Amino acid sequence: MSRPSIAPWIAAQRSTLLAQRGHAWLLHGPSGLGQYALGLELVRAWLCDAPLPEGACGQCASCHAIDVHAHADLCVLMPEVDMLALGWPLPEKAQAEIDDKARKPSREIRVEAMRNAVEFAQRTSARGRGKAVLVYPAEQMNTITANALLKTLEEPPGDVRFVLASEAAHQLLPTIRSRCLGHTMAWPDAAHMLDWMTGQGVAPAAAAAFLRAAGGRPDDALALARSGQGPEVWAQFPQAMLRGQVAALAPWTPAQAIDALLKLCHDLLALRLGATPRYFEAADLPNPPAVEPLTRWSRALMQAARTAEHPFNTGLVLEALVAQARNVLHSRP
Repeated sequence: MSRPSIAPWIAAQRSTLLAQRGHAWLLHGPSGLGQYALGLELVRAWLCDAPLPEGACGQCASCHAIDVHAHADLCVLMPEVDMLALGWPLPEKAQAEIDDKARKPSREIRVEAMRNAVEFAQRTSARGRGKAVLVYPAEQMNTITANALLKTLEEPPGDVRFVLASEAAHQLLPTIRSRCLGHTMAWPDAAHMLDWMTGQGVAPAAAAAFLRAAGGRPDDALALARSGQGPEVWAQFPQAMLRGQVAALAPWTPAQAIDALLKLCHDLLALRLGATPRYFEAADLPNPPAVEPLTRWSRALMQAARTAEHPFNTGLVLEALVAQARNVLHSRP
């Protein structure tokens, strides 16, 4: 398994954090800034057999074990849907339940997984270089799961270190936050992000368009670039909603569609109030409706986002979202 290239702003933050001491870090900031990548780089360096000042060597048996997701001294805690998406193995019992269709993969970090992690923290290191626990996204711990972690954070075994990576740290228990050293993710400048994306094989013009669509968040922009849709699809999205074209949402899940509509609503509000749109070019936006219907639409979309992962009929949900958008966009300015 080849390692993906590390963005320069992630490498710089890694070097800064490795120069500091602490048993538990909380990496926090908006989505798309590389919390998972930075967290993995930290645990890689902590467990490396021949670490360098700037991070792991990348050549030793420990680094290889992390690359193939099979390190005996690393415990990764994620929702099962994310574990599967990123190629991390599930515990045998959990995998068997999912294979047998007894349940679906969890979208939260399950308390059983946290209890296993607490037990892992108490065991002796297999390789003799300590142990590490990576929790991502940490806000997906419910109260019971977080409390299961709390005592271990308060009284950690001497050879275990924790990194919690979060895209919504305000949702964590205050007691969890207070027991970690906090690090706010750096927001790279536009030139560095463009250089990095072109280095990943994205054409410069497309890279700029995707960065705009992602609100300047590089990981999200790269995911858009690799989604198979060109930047012109995003540019045409506002007019497609104005015309009520449900097909424009067809490639997306309800959660992705709601996110795109929230961005459209944000930019129309910005345009209505005389500000600069963030996600779309002003020329691609229709004439903005009045503030009141846009505000109501924003609240309705945020309410819909809370149930976006429920097993509703996807086609009907997307049709309702497009009808709602069209009604708002055709309301009187």
